[in-house]
Parts: sequence; C-alpha cells; structure tokens
Amino acid sequence: MSKVLIIGASGATGKHAVSQMLSDNVEVIAIVRPQSSLQGVYGHHEKYSEVKAEISQISVAQLADYISQCHTVISCLGHNLSLQGIYGSPRKLVADAIKKVTAAICSLNRRTKTKVILMSTTGVSNLDIQEYVPLSQRVVVAVLRLVLPPQVDNELAAAHLRVHVGKEHPHVQWVCVRPDSLFDEQEVTTYYLEHSPTSNVVFDALRTSRINVANFMKRLVTEDELWRQWQGKMPVIYNSGP
Repeated sequence: MSKVLIIGASGATGKHAVSQMLSDNVEVIAIVRPQSSLQGVYGHHEKYSEVKAEISQISVAQLADYISQCHTVISCLGHNLSLQGIYGSPRKLVADAIKKVTAAICSLNRRTKTKVILMSTTGVSNLDIQEYVPLSQRVVVAVLRLVLPPQVDNELAAAHLRVHVGKEHPHVQWVCVRPDSLFDEQEVTTYYLEHSPTSNVVFDALRTSRINVANFMKRLVTEDELWRQWQGKMPVIYNSGP
C-alpha cells in the first residue's frame, strides 16, 4: 500500500511534499487548514484527497481513520511567522500533533509498523548521540527556549519520538528530518545527509531547499534501504554547493 497522510500539507514545505509524492505515484491524503485548500492545484489528481481541518481539532479516532488507509504519516507542521503564529495558541502545535498521531497509530493495533516522518530543524539536537554544539549556539538556543515557543515545540516533538516512542516500538517507526536554513527553490538539486550538523546552526547556518526536504521524505517513503538506514535517527539535510 503506497499511501501517505501529510499533516501541514498546505505549508511551504508541505506543498512540495504533496507534489513529490504524487509525481512518484504515491497516493496522498492531505490535512490542510480550512482556509488553505490545495484542491485548485491537485484536485484533479486521482491520487489526491483532502481533509480541511485544524489538526488540533481532529480527534484521535478521526485521525486513526485516516491513518488506517496509509502506511506513512508525514508532519510538515510549523508555526506561521507572525505574532499570532509564534506566540498564540496552540503553542505546542507540532508536539501535540505528533503525540496524537502516535496515539492514533497505537489505537489501530496493526501488525505492521506505521512510519512517521517528522520535519524538524537543526536547532533541535539529537540527544541520542554525542553531537558537538558550540558554546555560542548553546547560549542562543537557551535564550530561544525562553522567548520563542516554536523552539520548545520542535524539541518536544522530537523528544516524543526519540524518548517516548523509541526505536523498538511495536507499532511505530520514525525518522526526524532536520533541515538547516530553509529557502525556496523550484527544482530538486543535489543534497547530502549527515548524522549531525556540521556547522554552527546559529552563526554559520548552511542552506536547505524546501523541495529537497520534500524529495528526501518522498525517498524515505519509497526506498526501503534508505528508510532502514535512517530509521530511529535524526538526519541533517544540506544542499550541495552554494
């Protein structure tokens, strides 16, 4: 069954994720905000279906119904870059959604494990391994935790998968994808993957195009060997070249 549920599908990276999946003949159920329909773009596609709803308002039972049709759940959720988006409710948008997703998966009690792909950021450290974090970066991130709720939200979402789900869960497998400084690009270009950030993510951030993030997530869905390589890990993705 090649079918995925994409949460945050109408976002800047989510739109690319939908496009990448459909271009590779992967069926998509997209959860989009009621005011952000993608029907005008993908409504004609036989492998595209859409749910207009706020993820915070969807019940675990409703979410389980959508997930029961899929083998993978992808979260491209993020906070809008506005005062309301950053400081308004829900402050734990991503973490609460991931918790709801894993609860819905567990309620299905399937024999096969459901894959979960979370789009995160290099600002979230992988505490399962010894990552080198420069002092200046540690100081800035500590301040961000105090003043920017999205930083804490992203950390809590990754921690839920890393700590509470873990690597041997009976129903859930996961990968947490960490892009660096995101920017828009129209075409997939060459990129590379690392286990940890290779530069200071605050003062020497590298670049990652949103379409490349979407392409990597699509490959995690369609390439079993790539999934096995990164399952239970937090790969960092960088664009190659300038």
